[in-house]
Amino acid sequence: MQLPHPTERREVDQSYLPERAQVVGVPLAIADYASVVAWALATIAARSRATLSAAAVNLVMSAHEQPEVAAALAQTTLIVPDGQPLVWALHLLGHRSATRVYGPELMARICTRAAAEAIPIYLYGGRDERALRLLCARLAERHPGLAIAGSHSPPFRPLSTEEEAQVAEHINASGAQIVFVGIGQPKQELWMAAMRARLAPPLLCGVGAAFDFHAGIIRQAPPWLGAHGLEWAWRLAIEPRRLWRRYARYNPRFVIAFARQLAAQRAARRPRRV
Repeated sequence: MQLPHPTERREVDQSYLPERAQVVGVPLAIADYASVVAWALATIAARSRATLSAAAVNLVMSAHEQPEVAAALAQTTLIVPDGQPLVWALHLLGHRSATRVYGPELMARICTRAAAEAIPIYLYGGRDERALRLLCARLAERHPGLAIAGSHSPPFRPLSTEEEAQVAEHINASGAQIVFVGIGQPKQELWMAAMRARLAPPLLCGVGAAFDFHAGIIRQAPPWLGAHGLEWAWRLAIEPRRLWRRYARYNPRFVIAFARQLAAQRAARRPRRV
């Protein structure tokens, strides 16, 4: 892909931005992989500054309950439904064309195009530097020609002001056009919102657990489980100590919050009696 001069920055063509609909206050894309990848490539070609997040139920509910997360998502350019329950919610709201855009699969498809079109990427996240090196090796093997311009596995604690400046300098100096961020939700959305103005790459892409999956550290759920909205059960069985609180807290609360939204929408559409 021929990129404009680094000093030239245009607005991305909004015709590429998929339609969105609110689910519990979060605008989710009514899209498929092809339309999201097309939008990502248009963003890069225009040298716009955009953020992309693949949202699970826990991210939607974090935004519902935490103002700082809601503010971060309000700054996110495009949020796609990573979890099948979010797709079902869109269907119930009348958006039957909505499909799941699974973060790990989306990352793989973008990497395929990046390798074909010589678009350099940067990897920010991972459990540690060893896991990140493994991820780099696996991506290079699966996507021949992929240019990994740089990578960094940050500590789990908040970064100091000096460390944030060093990270921004390293990413900007790398020449990357895409930064994949895999530090978990909602931490990665907060990080992208805070760092977006300081980073030169056109696209920041939050992909959650995709780093662990592509590195081979954690096994992905069988596709049929994802299609039936049960991937959370698979992940809970693999990492019970880390994930049980998340699912016990957010899954029931999502059902209740969305039921209220759906009931309110249907009540608003009901003809009034004269």
